[in-house]
Amino acid sequence: MDYDSDSSGLDDDVQGDYTTTSVLLGFAEDEATDDTTSHLGGWPTWLDPSTPPPGNFAKCKSCNDPMPLLLQLNADLPEKFPHDERWLYIFACTRRTCNRKQGSIRALRGVKKHKMTSNTQKDEAKAKDKKEPKESPVPQQNIGATLFGVAPGNPSATTNANPFSTTSGSTGSLANPFAQLSSPSTLAAIPPQKPVDEAQKEDRSLPESFADKVRLSPSSPSSSPPPTKTPELTGPVEPWPAQSSFPPPYRHYFLDAEYETISRPSTPRVPSNVQIGTLDDDPSSAGAAEGKDTFESSIDKSFLKFSTRLGHSPEQVLRYEFRGTPLLYSTTDAVGKLLSPSTGSAHVKVSAAARMPRCGVCSRERVFEVQLVPYAITVLEEGREGIGIGKDEGGMEWGTIIVGVCAGNCGLEREGEVGWREEWVGVQWEERVGK
Repeated sequence: MDYDSDSSGLDDDVQGDYTTTSVLLGFAEDEATDDTTSHLGGWPTWLDPSTPPPGNFAKCKSCNDPMPLLLQLNADLPEKFPHDERWLYIFACTRRTCNRKQGSIRALRGVKKHKMTSNTQKDEAKAKDKKEPKESPVPQQNIGATLFGVAPGNPSATTNANPFSTTSGSTGSLANPFAQLSSPSTLAAIPPQKPVDEAQKEDRSLPESFADKVRLSPSSPSSSPPPTKTPELTGPVEPWPAQSSFPPPYRHYFLDAEYETISRPSTPRVPSNVQIGTLDDDPSSAGAAEGKDTFESSIDKSFLKFSTRLGHSPEQVLRYEFRGTPLLYSTTDAVGKLLSPSTGSAHVKVSAAARMPRCGVCSRERVFEVQLVPYAITVLEEGREGIGIGKDEGGMEWGTIIVGVCAGNCGLEREGEVGWREEWVGVQWEERVGK
């Protein structure tokens, strides 16, 4: 089987008959874990309970009704954004009439910056200087976000902390709620991440975590143009709707995670006393061969790769890899055509990240971070018909939900305050096949 570029991280760790990739898989669990942030379904919680998102983020862009939560994920990246707390959310409308409509599934990123970066401080200083009259104002120059990718694992290489982890306020050490510590099914409960001094970071030791299994390539300057800052939105903010305004929530599931492993197909041995014939040897099989060719030509090959890849871990509900490559349900729909690798005039492949719409606030590129896959529908909709939902509620019809996020993790330019950003969502809907 050809496991090619539909998802990144292949051949990171080849051991015998299986391959471990750099893609982190999430699994829904009934049993309570120590991680109180990441979950499937249920009610959302906020980085700061006193600062919920603007209420318009809760509403479907088609019917304007509040939408229930599909996923809440602790997405801290201490090595990439050491002073930022960041959580991700996915909401989806339950109305049957909104299925397949733009804006019926939305993604939200909450970020709290505990310390402004040096670039941010320079930008603020330049903004103040612009208020004073000068003969020849100097255009603002910003350094683009550095690009780094995931390469084959190496325990001695520089590592990145788990994007699902938080840091302990009492000890300052990093811990990963998705790390495989004493048990693969145990997640660590950690208070929100706090900033630490550079000297402290050099002295502390990292536990076995997501970071210890991901190797980062050396940073290189981005070829994209410098980002252009957009002023923060002003004016009255619509409050987040009351719980009574929402449809009944999906059942709350805790999340466990482990790295994806793919079994490597073996070449079967043919006994010496067995002869292998071809379809040409048997004229009666010609019709079967023609039917087989017709069947295979009618199926999107990308869907076959999608379903085969998921089949290695059929109970996965999400796939996570910051700056990774999404696993495409199809390459023939609008999202598939946008994100599938393409070859330019110089025979250079254009990545999915380069094709995602840029951040609407800071103009930086967006990169893939997480996607929901079909088994999430199975667990979320199980038993939902018995909780008094509306008659117009329909089942979910998506094949995968792909979320692209701002590569620079932009937020409010004020320390300690939570900022909210809507992120790009690429929804690949289920194929409707006629008779």
